Amino acid sequence: MDIPSIKHVRDHLVAKPGEPFSLAERPTRDDAIFANKDDAATSLKKDAAVINELKDMLYAHKKQSVLVVLQGMDTAGKSGTIRGVFADTTPLGMEVKAFKAPSANELARDYLWRVHNAVPKKGNVGIFDRSHYEDVLVVKVRGWASPKEIEQRYDQINAFEKHLTQNGVIIVKCMLNVGHEEQGVRLAERLVEPHKLWKFNPGDLDDRKDWTKFMAAYETAIERCSTEHAPWYVIPSDSRTRRNAMIARLVRGALEDMNLEWPNPGYKSDDFDIG
Repeated sequence: MDIPSIKHVRDHLVAKPGEPFSLAERPTRDDAIFANKDDAATSLKKDAAVINELKDMLYAHKKQSVLVVLQGMDTAGKSGTIRGVFADTTPLGMEVKAFKAPSANELARDYLWRVHNAVPKKGNVGIFDRSHYEDVLVVKVRGWASPKEIEQRYDQINAFEKHLTQNGVIIVKCMLNVGHEEQGVRLAERLVEPHKLWKFNPGDLDDRKDWTKFMAAYETAIERCSTEHAPWYVIPSDSRTRRNAMIARLVRGALEDMNLEWPNPGYKSDDFDIG
């Protein structure tokens, strides 16, 4: 098989910075990159192995870090993506943060405080399961902040992400674009499959009722916050295997762009007596 180039995947999925964006024009199921699931599975397996090696090189250098942001509606596959893309990755140098409702301590501070504290340290790969974008998504849909506050946050988020990239953090932002019908199927699965029942949250049904509002909020967030330093990639997510394969290509690309090599401290075999 011919594995699609990282450039091709990026070009196909990116929300181009500074240009109008329509989420409705982005498919939730797309065979254009991977014609069949077998090709996607093969690509994913190869990328997962490379990601593991490059992650170890990153950890050895401790000069930069990678932050993978996974944002999407419930059942879009954030945890599944983590399991799939990082299936071969050793835990050393990995950080995963799932953002839930903020605590009282977090609410007493600015909304980016808890996010900045979770940014991966140099040498690590960090994964956000949800992120600071909740503060222009669910907060916006639920009316938990004023329109003026929400409007200010887009520029604040862009400035925050630019600050991170200028300080050695490579950001890969993926919006997992699952379809309304597919979400319904997956929510129903959670009620009948014992190993998925624990994931079911009745509150997810409230979000589902506001699907149109959430899609509008996502569209605005992506258009306003897809930048040259931290572009958004919109991932068709009705196919789990293809979704994971596409994101693996993006993560591998971010690591390869660093031109990592194993650091050489300059030791020689005859410098030490091992005994």
